[in-house]
Amino acid sequence: MRARRHALGHASHRPFGAGAPLAACLVWTAACGQEAQVAPGLTPEPADVSYAVHGQLTYTEQEVDRFRAPYQGTNSLTPDRGQETVDATLYLGYRPWGGAELWVNPEVDQGRGLDNTLGVAGFPSGEAYKVGRNRPYFRLHRLFIRQTHDLSDDAEVVDGGANQLGGSRAKDRWVITVGKMSVTDIFDTNQYAHDPRGDFLNWSAIDAGSLDYAADAWGYTVGAAAELYRSSWVVRGGIFDLSDVPNSTHLQSGFHQFQWLGEVEHHHTLGAMPGKLQTTLYQSYGHMALLADAVAAAGSAGTNPLPASVRGYRSRSGVSLNIEQALTSDIAVFARAGAASGNVEAYEFTDIDRSVVGGLSARGTHWRRAGDVAGFAYVQNRISTVRQEYLDAGGLGILVGDGRLPHAGPESIAEAYYNASLAPWANVSVDVQRISNPAYNRDRGPVSVFAVRVHLQF
Repeated sequence: MRARRHALGHASHRPFGAGAPLAACLVWTAACGQEAQVAPGLTPEPADVSYAVHGQLTYTEQEVDRFRAPYQGTNSLTPDRGQETVDATLYLGYRPWGGAELWVNPEVDQGRGLDNTLGVAGFPSGEAYKVGRNRPYFRLHRLFIRQTHDLSDDAEVVDGGANQLGGSRAKDRWVITVGKMSVTDIFDTNQYAHDPRGDFLNWSAIDAGSLDYAADAWGYTVGAAAELYRSSWVVRGGIFDLSDVPNSTHLQSGFHQFQWLGEVEHHHTLGAMPGKLQTTLYQSYGHMALLADAVAAAGSAGTNPLPASVRGYRSRSGVSLNIEQALTSDIAVFARAGAASGNVEAYEFTDIDRSVVGGLSARGTHWRRAGDVAGFAYVQNRISTVRQEYLDAGGLGILVGDGRLPHAGPESIAEAYYNASLAPWANVSVDVQRISNPAYNRDRGPVSVFAVRVHLQF
């Protein structure tokens, strides 16, 4: 799964693949719709809107180079390949009563991630789901209601956008969200590294790599969250359904297998520049395997480790720290660090037990491109000793598994992107990633991944 990410069709070194006709059609539609929206004589949206319609289309093409690969396993990344992803989303919002917002996000997706979204724990495309199809298919990714209860008369203006109605709200408030959504819509947010449609693409750059958040294979789940905003502090809590089995396309309803999350956030100024510190805790309860049990059972049977044969009801927990800090009006830094239980199989997100990322984001004001943004991030992902033993014995993780792992090492990723604004409704990005020890394997790589991304919105 990857929340907000979508996997697409297999393309091998071509400028536009199977998704191009769909992309071209939706590009034309979005462009025409934007022209209608800003045509002379139209009245601007009122300050307190009761409904809204927004949309987006994103096309991403990724290519991987001919890296060193002396052997391949079931979940290995393949050299010299390319893939594309296309997704088009509508954001339909309505205010049924005061303080409430009802949102639905129908989406059409097409394509797959590189090697069906396998081969790297910090996967290089946040626009790739863990499932995909060569032909366009429909999903209803979000359907939720959000209720805001003001606690003071000190109001702030809210700009309308995708999944947010314009208007005003109190700075001190309660916010309750219930329905189908992504956990990372609410938790572990970072304004400089969280949106694969506009900033970084790598999974472990846009989210804490160790945050094994509840989700189906598309990155969405059902649950509820409560947020309390008080002065410079925010406290959040939530409970969400896990999948029925790890990395599944189906959720386990009724919270029989579930995850709770808690988060504390503090906003501050440093040298008159805004910043944020955020700590996130999670604990998942479900049928999971202890990796040592899987390795032991495989050794007795003379087979590769099979987690399903030793699963029992247990928990996996983790903690992460999230930092963002503006240095000037145009330059900011960000960082995340996280750790999760390394003795239990990863359940939903990816095979990472410890992760650290730091980076820089800069707007193009100094080179007279105020709408452009450039970013750089460096990520290091690690796994526990028992997870290394499991993979070396032939075990498969959610994304990784080369069949063996005799020479393990940290997975290191450097990513840089440039997002150019062509119009208020159109952006084009280029992205490059250099991945050392993909899937924690010193025998393979390093890998270079190149991407072009087109994003339209209204």
